[in-house]
Amino acid sequence: MKRLKDMRAYIAALQEIGELQSIDKEVDWNLEIGAIIRHSYDLRAPAPLFNTITGYEPGFRVLGAPGGVSQQPGLELSRIALSLGLEIDASGKEIVEALAAMNAKKPIPPREVATAPCKENCLLGDDVDLLRIPTPLIHAGDGGRYIDTYGITVVQTPDKRWTNWSITRKMVVDKNRMTGLVVPNQHWGLIDAEWKALGKPTPFALVLGVEPFIPYVGGMPLPANVDESGFVGAYFGEPTEVVRCETIDLLVPASAEIVIEGSISRTETAMEGPMGEFAGYEAHEGTLKPVFNISAITYRNNAILPVVTAGVPVEEDHTVMGIPHAAQVLYDLRAHGIPTTMCWMTLEAACHLLVVTVPQDWRKQTGLNGIPLCEKVGNIIFNSKAGFGIPKVILLEDDVDATNLKEVVWAFATRSHPGREVIFNDEPTNIIPIFLDSKEKLSYKGTKTVYNCLSHDDWTPETTPRRTSFKDLWPTEIQQRVLQNWEAYGYRR
Repeated sequence: MKRLKDMRAYIAALQEIGELQSIDKEVDWNLEIGAIIRHSYDLRAPAPLFNTITGYEPGFRVLGAPGGVSQQPGLELSRIALSLGLEIDASGKEIVEALAAMNAKKPIPPREVATAPCKENCLLGDDVDLLRIPTPLIHAGDGGRYIDTYGITVVQTPDKRWTNWSITRKMVVDKNRMTGLVVPNQHWGLIDAEWKALGKPTPFALVLGVEPFIPYVGGMPLPANVDESGFVGAYFGEPTEVVRCETIDLLVPASAEIVIEGSISRTETAMEGPMGEFAGYEAHEGTLKPVFNISAITYRNNAILPVVTAGVPVEEDHTVMGIPHAAQVLYDLRAHGIPTTMCWMTLEAACHLLVVTVPQDWRKQTGLNGIPLCEKVGNIIFNSKAGFGIPKVILLEDDVDATNLKEVVWAFATRSHPGREVIFNDEPTNIIPIFLDSKEKLSYKGTKTVYNCLSHDDWTPETTPRRTSFKDLWPTEIQQRVLQNWEAYGYRR
């Protein structure tokens, strides 16, 4: 397992495997950067690195699509695999299993260092100026320029028992203020509530351009009161280096390109949004959100701002958030005794559809029939932190590859009996899905579903349908003969 310890090592690795497009031509922060990133997603093209940005001093750069997928055969998930220290051709199953296994490892606390490259430049007091950073206006309908689309927000409880690293959006208001979401039932919202109860502003740090693995832990729904930093250390078997902030009492990843320090106001608000979001749609209007007052900005020479153009799949919300969520569900189901072989958040479904597979002898292992198993799986998932944002689950046997969209669509269409799905009402939910009505969005409660695609309870070995696929219905010797002679038949391999 090779740990890439900062964004620059990651960029070099991307360059080596053909997953980086360095762009020296001047590009405009006003919509052009966002459009290029968006089109790169559509083509599954290499990640764009913008070196020259209209109106900005030489040195500041922008990296787009840091966790996108690739068009290169066999390397679809190579950016994710590199970030996780795996081989570049790692499969979806290998990636999910690696993340799930992290739960069973003993956390390794971070190690504080005296200084780091992110301290090479320091803006304090009147010198603080967010507008020096080339934050793009990403989507044509956005309510402002979003500086935080791929950053890590660091907050800590007043008693220091819990430090949270998480991903959430933030928008520039002016030179020393930002605004953004503080969702009450998310972990950093819980920590903010503790500061609010004391009548104090919440100290925070926004850390941009960290080592490539950290966003995957920031996007993983770990339990409350668990520090993400310890999980990063556990994954690699060594402490993560952290450095102390300049104006607040927080430690942040030392690998950062840019660190923005400050506090969340208890009284000030500003209009935030709308913004194109991971479901693939843009909201119609903004809302008032808390103001984040900035007290310091530190950054590396030639600093790099990572940017995600959220929207129609596949982008980082679906890889960096979706894949870790699937890994956490896999761990949770196994911890509850469900013999689960794979969980996969279908990338093309924008984190709205989780595929869960079980072995074909699941009845023997669980002692349950189809509907009771669906009910048990749904109760585990929808009552977990990981399941908060998952509205739909497909439950299948593992003759289907959960990561293969074609197989999943075929299996769902042919195995799901209308009326045999299991419905869960008034379940906690995020409010991004556009199918929610206004009442559901206000209450953060909605309807969720487990689609029963399991074999029928009354099927016998003789009556169970057989797949008519190449690998399932033809003898092994015939398959091998066909594969060996494929080019002799006149086909290209």
